[in-house]
Amino acid sequence: MNTAPHGVPESDAHGVIQVRGARENNLKNISVDVQKRRLTVFTGVSGSGKSSLVFGTIAAESQRLINDTYSAFVQSFMPNVARPDVDELNNLSPAIVVGQERMGANSRSTVGTATDANPMLRTLFSRAGQPYAGPASAFSFNGPEGACPTCEGIGRQSHLNLHGYLDFEKSISQGAIIVPQFQVDSWYWQAYNNCGLYPNDKPIKDFTEQEMHDLLHLPSQKIKMGKQTITYEGLAVKVQRMYLLKDYDSMNSSVQKFVDSAVTFGVCEDCGGSKLNQAARDCRIDGVNIAECCSMQVTDLAAFIGGLSIPEVEPLLAGLRQLLDSMEEVGLGYLSLDRESASLSGGEAQRVKLVRHLGSALTDITYVFDEPTVGLHPHDIARMNLLLRRLRDKGNTVLVVEHKPETILIADRVIDMGPRAGSNGGEICFEGTPAELRGADTTTGRHLDHRAQLKPAVRTATRFESITEASANNLKNVSVEVPLGVLTVITGVAGSGKSSLIHGHFPGREGVVVVDQSPIRGSIRSNPATYTGLLEPIRKAFAKANGVKPALFSANSEGACPKCKGIGQVFTDLPLVGQVASLCDLCEGQRFTEAVLSLRLDGLNISEVMQLDVAGAREHFAKVGIKAVSTILDRLNEVGLGYIRLGQPLNTLSGGERQRLKLAISMAQSGSTYVLDEPTTGLHLADVDQLLGLLDHLVDAGNSVIVIEHHQAVMAHADWIIDLGPEGGNNGGEIVFEGTPHDLVASADSLTAQHLCDYVKG
Repeated sequence: MNTAPHGVPESDAHGVIQVRGARENNLKNISVDVQKRRLTVFTGVSGSGKSSLVFGTIAAESQRLINDTYSAFVQSFMPNVARPDVDELNNLSPAIVVGQERMGANSRSTVGTATDANPMLRTLFSRAGQPYAGPASAFSFNGPEGACPTCEGIGRQSHLNLHGYLDFEKSISQGAIIVPQFQVDSWYWQAYNNCGLYPNDKPIKDFTEQEMHDLLHLPSQKIKMGKQTITYEGLAVKVQRMYLLKDYDSMNSSVQKFVDSAVTFGVCEDCGGSKLNQAARDCRIDGVNIAECCSMQVTDLAAFIGGLSIPEVEPLLAGLRQLLDSMEEVGLGYLSLDRESASLSGGEAQRVKLVRHLGSALTDITYVFDEPTVGLHPHDIARMNLLLRRLRDKGNTVLVVEHKPETILIADRVIDMGPRAGSNGGEICFEGTPAELRGADTTTGRHLDHRAQLKPAVRTATRFESITEASANNLKNVSVEVPLGVLTVITGVAGSGKSSLIHGHFPGREGVVVVDQSPIRGSIRSNPATYTGLLEPIRKAFAKANGVKPALFSANSEGACPKCKGIGQVFTDLPLVGQVASLCDLCEGQRFTEAVLSLRLDGLNISEVMQLDVAGAREHFAKVGIKAVSTILDRLNEVGLGYIRLGQPLNTLSGGERQRLKLAISMAQSGSTYVLDEPTTGLHLADVDQLLGLLDHLVDAGNSVIVIEHHQAVMAHADWIIDLGPEGGNNGGEIVFEGTPHDLVASADSLTAQHLCDYVKG
């Protein structure tokens, strides 16, 4: 039988996913055949339509069709997935999306629980650990059988500062309790004000020891309050239960502010942060307990598990070894299983998710990846490429949205989107092999072999910032002089200590502006105009021109359409179907009342202004002459976002677009030192040159720019490089090089040096 290059029978390899008439987001009625059981990379500038085609059309319809196979009763409990705007989709297979979304912000979710390594370890210790401590659940910190009774499996203890939640100068009736939801006349306040256990008109500072005890520490009990019987518990007990046993990241901002002022956290004194009870900690295998296994970095744990010989659990050990080996393969060997999932970067989270699929027995699946090389050093990209090909060689269809040439070049097929972004994109500019892409007259084709050159002359530092004996995470008492007044790039493999070094020193200092990878938070109403503060001067300009209040021009305030409340859509809950969104028939999606839409500024109403892209808005407001508006629009244009609409929902922006939006806002802050964490994330090869120009602009304006980055173009453009390593985790945390890019290439004795040398030589 004839076979394709990677072993798939030729008769099967010609199967294709047929896309006909796709119009999702900015896609312009495109039709394309995507080869099945092949590795296809989708390229194009940010906003060109890659994600709309791959995620918003192919993957979305596959998942919707799978949901449709369930009964109507089951579907009523599932999220409603609308059919993408496409005429026809044929030959779809089940799709698994491995995206960059941050993992759950819950301290109980760890690398071990997310990869299923923890359940395997729990089973291992329940069967082979001594002394016997019980079934697998007895080793889980997420259940009562195994959790530390003191911290309830969180690993941390909280200590209340009385002055943080009680005003000692006031009485209870005057509002002495300064806890969220306990304000005067609230339900909670009434229980403490009217319980009769202590005087409610006496300042807290004058309470006796017994009165303070009754106010703070009485256990839950029934008491009479007038004609009602209520459950009373001491204030400290109630605050502990209501707020402190919950995960901090899941709290709203007001509760977080209270917790920050009233509570100090420390490692649980009883379990030492292991989250487990004494019985689970006492059970050991070869002298090591399960908590110690979870605190090892994966490379060390793999060595420990590899050295065990326990015949009765050998299949379990084999599965655990395979899982840990997979984690090392995807460049996560420096992590530990007890690392909280919420602390992982987008790239790390994506690789943790990937681990779950590498050992899967399923075939003929469509795997969809969103820039799987994000956060990876060039040394690790080669390993990621091998894993992508492994998935393909098992008979799966692998679709990858990617910008890195190293991954584009291993594809079987490339589909290049463009020609530009936003309304100027949404078309297929090229379809073929990577070799054919090199000769294509597209933005990607022209930049595929483009290399940034080492600068002939570098800037000289104006001063230095000293970091002395840094020891956060895996840093080994690192001391270094960081040059200021220049472009300094911090390099090193993932887990080498780059972020620990910089983020452990610079944030919070006067004059320092940090652009990190934390996600943009916002509601369904959030858009670039609201997020950047651009809407405020626009509203004022409309108000001044029409002699009315600025609040009328806010879709979140007085000017909002009364039917859709300024969202532009109406949401209806239908039995068995779930929530369905439809265009508001009163405002027709324009979000404002008819009276507000009749008011204009230089010929446009507020809804029409929000539909302008940044470039069009710059032209429009240049005629109006509002400096505050022009300044923000100029910054958005400077970071390459001239094509996005002012009112475009934030959740429709790509990762690269969101990163640049944050950068544009940060440029508006007054600061002399900018710290950027992988600013090339989501950037097309052509956009990287624009970013380098922007970094030069910041430095030439008298600022210091410190960039944590893996991209060789940024390394080559640096004035000074600080390279950490030599590897990640326990084998990192040291400075392996300080100097100019020229010196780094000449030295060629670190992983970064080797890859930068190969890059500049082409």
